[in-house]
Amino acid sequence: MRYVQEFLKYMRYERRCSNLTIDAYENDLRLLEQFLKNYDISDPCNVTARHLRRWIMSLLTRGMKPRSVNRKIASCRSYYKYLCRERVVQKNPSAMIDNVKTPKLLPVFLHEPEMNLLLEMENFPDTYEGVRDKTILELFYMSGLRVSELTNLTDSQIDLSREVLLILGKRKKQRIIPLTNVLKLSLNSYLHRRNLEFGDSVRGGRVFLTKNGDDVYTKLIYRIVRKHIEMVSTVSKKSPHVLRHTFATVLLNNGADLMSIKELLGHSSLAATQIYAHTEFEQLNKVYKQAHPRAENKED
Repeated sequence: MRYVQEFLKYMRYERRCSNLTIDAYENDLRLLEQFLKNYDISDPCNVTARHLRRWIMSLLTRGMKPRSVNRKIASCRSYYKYLCRERVVQKNPSAMIDNVKTPKLLPVFLHEPEMNLLLEMENFPDTYEGVRDKTILELFYMSGLRVSELTNLTDSQIDLSREVLLILGKRKKQRIIPLTNVLKLSLNSYLHRRNLEFGDSVRGGRVFLTKNGDDVYTKLIYRIVRKHIEMVSTVSKKSPHVLRHTFATVLLNNGADLMSIKELLGHSSLAATQIYAHTEFEQLNKVYKQAHPRAENKED
């Protein structure tokens, strides 16, 4: 476990990974350590590609989804790459491990009429929590923030005079997101309500607070988003990331180029953003097959 802790410190302080990423690495590597106990292996030098393949097979046999398994493989690769760099091991056993094949999943998103319904005023009571929840949903929809970026958002990152959000994303990468007039008014109204509710002592801290004045947490944000998406849509997923996908899809459908969307989302590469172009094509393809009389080439 000593090497795992050193690796986690490296990822946190040198690679500047988020707490969520660090937790994921730690959980993945703990699973691997537990499995290796079956072979009385505690020294990473004794791990072979065969051991890793058996571990992967055990995860799949237990019903773990291929995407989750691939994330664990990625954690394993990063860990052994670090061990090689530190000369703890001579060979990287994960270098011979391939990813598990996964079905291509397109992003789930809401359509504009659904978003308009979701943000209608009657869905939100005139209370602190009602104003907060509406502002959170508008912020996801109009900025494309990740849930961690929203929960960690501070007053100093909102520049109402310049009409921008200053976001610190993955790997501490900074980006600027413009504030629309609607979002500027919502944030201003929410901050005023929050300060009346809890006093000036909360100024300068986290933007979003619970009804008791504590910082909001990830599970609460998921509950808020799920509750309101369920009111307007039957989409399979009802997470904050659905609203991030919706933000990107709306931009693309209204003429934004992929490079601009990439920058607004804080993606490190264009490949991650190109999935939204596939989404648009899949939607068009679905409409075509439903509407065109000869689309399916059916025989009489």
